Amino acid sequence: MYHTWMRYFTPGPVHHRLGLVCLGVGLQYGTLPPVGPRVLDHHVAVVVSAGSGWFQSPDGSRLRVRAPALIWLVPGREHAYGADPVTGWDECFVDFTGPATATYAELGFIEPDRPVVPLGEAEGARAVVGRIARAAHRGNPLLEVESSAAVHELLVVLRRARADAAPEGHPVLQALTRDAFLPLSVAEHAARHGMSPAELRTAVRRGSGCSPKDFLLGIRLGRAKELLAATDLPVAAVARRVGYHDPGYFSRLFTRRVGVAPVRFREQQGRTVPGGWSHQVPDPARPPTLGPAA
Repeated sequence: MYHTWMRYFTPGPVHHRLGLVCLGVGLQYGTLPPVGPRVLDHHVAVVVSAGSGWFQSPDGSRLRVRAPALIWLVPGREHAYGADPVTGWDECFVDFTGPATATYAELGFIEPDRPVVPLGEAEGARAVVGRIARAAHRGNPLLEVESSAAVHELLVVLRRARADAAPEGHPVLQALTRDAFLPLSVAEHAARHGMSPAELRTAVRRGSGCSPKDFLLGIRLGRAKELLAATDLPVAAVARRVGYHDPGYFSRLFTRRVGVAPVRFREQQGRTVPGGWSHQVPDPARPPTLGPAA
């Protein structure tokens, strides 16, 4: 015995320009019949939250699937999979496509060569799939946009839920974040961790999807923007605060990456107030509000 619920959508050309579109969603449980062998022209994320089963690769080899787990089905690759014929499993799935899939794969969020990914938990992914299912009622004028946004969120949630990914991030990334404003080269950062530059590149790309240089640059320029927008520090002082002793180099780098010079960014975004900016992160449950009049 098994239970199946699914909906399929046909987004229009304008929706495809959102980068990702949802083509279908489903929730199933029980001793489901096997799927395939087959080849698809789009991606599918299958989240198994309870039970076990198998996945068959194009070469005919079988991988064991034990919940919680993610099965990646990617375009152009033959596959087959199924729940244990005795115990079954509980699954949900989302079909999606779009030009942004290539970027998500480059960043390591989609792993075509790792079809079965153990998860630490499946609750977050099921919650996102549940929102797509609730949006899938007939006649919903916002369906394509709601489901597109949810697919983006699902990819992030699945990346965070991987069993080999610590919730607080890879220790190397934590250390790079802590030391990002020190005037160190990538090679010097690697040496501090007893790693070669190549080993550091592999670890950072595995954890963040980008190179160490881009990871550090994103942190540095983010802080520089905050200082430019919320303080009246000179540009040279901002440069030193984020690890650049040469203000001219900092300004050229900032302009090339941000699109405007630091001075122009300050003119556009400046919110300088007495006391400057704060390191304290606001509590989303208790946002800053205007207090009652004295």
